Amino acid sequence: MCIIFFQFKPHAFSDYRFILAANRDEYYSRPTEPANFWGNNCDILSGLDMEKGREGGTWLGISKKGKFAALTNYLQPVISLNAQGRGHLVADFLTEEVEGLTYLNKVSSEGHLYNGFNLITAEFNNTKGDTMCYYGNKSGQEPKTLEPGIYGLSNSLLETPWKKLVHGKKLFTDTIKQSNELSQENLVQELINVLNNEEFQLPAPDIEEQGQDFIRPILKEISALFVRTSFYGTRTNTVILVDAKGHVTFTERTMLNCDVNQWKVSSFQFELEI
Repeated sequence: MCIIFFQFKPHAFSDYRFILAANRDEYYSRPTEPANFWGNNCDILSGLDMEKGREGGTWLGISKKGKFAALTNYLQPVISLNAQGRGHLVADFLTEEVEGLTYLNKVSSEGHLYNGFNLITAEFNNTKGDTMCYYGNKSGQEPKTLEPGIYGLSNSLLETPWKKLVHGKKLFTDTIKQSNELSQENLVQELINVLNNEEFQLPAPDIEEQGQDFIRPILKEISALFVRTSFYGTRTNTVILVDAKGHVTFTERTMLNCDVNQWKVSSFQFELEI
């Protein structure tokens, strides 16, 4: 399970044109590299999946050239073990010279090769303007360009009103309404606080119906924004801010050594090069 909240405001002149707060939920034992600029491409910043056969994939990343992508899995009770790795969908977009909608159209033609997923892309450009797009391979719909607004995405389709998503989106919205009054550091911290909200959002019939027997044993824990079980849960909080001038702040709080009591916070700042 993962969850993403974001505000897309491409014509901002005095505050942030993009604010994102995201949780990555994963098995504690899955090997992962924390966020950093890629060694072979110092323009791209992301964490990296190091699972055997999935090395180099990622769930979320951004580049100095203004490209951003993020992925969530679509909750389904049965998955194909022979499906292609979804993490490369993000990595490929960040490295390829292709516009978001064109890329998602290509991905949609191959969507049957993957287990369920949602993919959002963005291109931030200080002169041409910003664009965001979305595609879910379980939606039965073509990729689309997103209008400015506030969105929530978990492990169903974009804006599916799971109780946890509605709850988190309200907390996120209340926080970003204060963004002009808060310092950058305080805004980041308040968004991390939102991501670490542990209130169970029960009953959760939509999650239970979609996940069926696979999800019922941990349904209560899964219903919170911050997921914690003995073997699986929230391993990474990510906050991204892009201001009107193209200054990017990327903050990651990540679990260390499969230990729920050990966390590291890293922050990166750079200017868009477009």
